[in-house]
Amino acid sequence: MFQGLRSVIYPSPDLAAVKAWYTALLGQEPYFDEPFYVGFNVGGYELGLDPDGDVALGPIAYWGVANADDAYATLLARGAAEHAAVHDVGDGIRMATLRDAGGNVLGIIENPHFKLP
Repeated sequence: MFQGLRSVIYPSPDLAAVKAWYTALLGQEPYFDEPFYVGFNVGGYELGLDPDGDVALGPIAYWGVANADDAYATLLARGAAEHAAVHDVGDGIRMATLRDAGGNVLGIIENPHFKLP
């Protein structure tokens, strides 16, 4: 079901400060830079900054899936608990989060644009 890790998204309430820090650290500007989300391409993978993310949850790793609805249903059937249902975030990208057996937040992402370099 999982195609491999795709993204890690960090909660970033002070988006400007965190964006500046990662820009300096990575030596590159973000490829996506909006007030609601900042994304860096790091070796073909996404490092995302979410100003609305919950710092108490910490970063969330997102596993690539072919079909977010199917993966979400399969994970629920295998005992995962709902956290945030599948939703479209634009440009055909669909995401969801669940809680695994240990209570950890598990992300899934259907991204038709993902390609490794």
